[in-house]
Amino acid sequence: MADILRDHGLLLLIGAYPHGPLGGLAATLALSLIGIGLAFPLGVLLALAQLSPRGAVRHPAQAACHLLRSIPLVMLVFGVYFIAPLLLGRPVAGFATMAATLVVFQSAYLAEIVRAGLLALPRGQAEAAAALGMGYGLRMHRILLPQALTRMRPSMVGQFVTTIKDTSLGYVIGVHELTYAAAQVNSSLLTRPFEVFLLLAGMYFVLCFALTQLARVLEARQLRVQALAPDIRRV
Repeated sequence: MADILRDHGLLLLIGAYPHGPLGGLAATLALSLIGIGLAFPLGVLLALAQLSPRGAVRHPAQAACHLLRSIPLVMLVFGVYFIAPLLLGRPVAGFATMAATLVVFQSAYLAEIVRAGLLALPRGQAEAAAALGMGYGLRMHRILLPQALTRMRPSMVGQFVTTIKDTSLGYVIGVHELTYAAAQVNSSLLTRPFEVFLLLAGMYFVLCFALTQLARVLEARQLRVQALAPDIRRV
């Protein structure tokens, strides 16, 4: 496998760039960052909408989250790939299609993470804020959401790991991400598919394992903070 890395390492890392589109591991990371970065604020809005006291806001948000979480990602990829050009009246690049799909899909899962984080907070905090005259939006912005987001950091990192693995589905619509680059390497070698895809699995493993360890470190730190919290309150 060392010779595969030597001869095709750049293709696996950045694709055909700068003589072609950005691909390989760089495209995978770009898709993941765009997917999580844009899905996060949308997920927060969906979570707040699901907890809204107004049924006209709550019910559509709940329906949207349930629908998105019930559809396999590959079906959503194909749906956006074929429907987006019809709606826009022009072709849409595969990278943009995959990025938009990840944003929509991950926002539903992030919304559940945020909602669970908010529901896990002591109810007394929301009741005390309401007693002080704070409305729903102000309570969320000033009191509840900052605490929930701090507690959700490990889960957010875990969702980022999931997003990295989900980018591999871009292969089915021709997105030049890491799996697509490995398929190109395999096509040029022809006789070494096991080594090529074992190398691909190893790259995904190293990347996802590093992020998983980061999530564990954040979780351990959060548990230490929570353990110290009663002592701080007594002081």
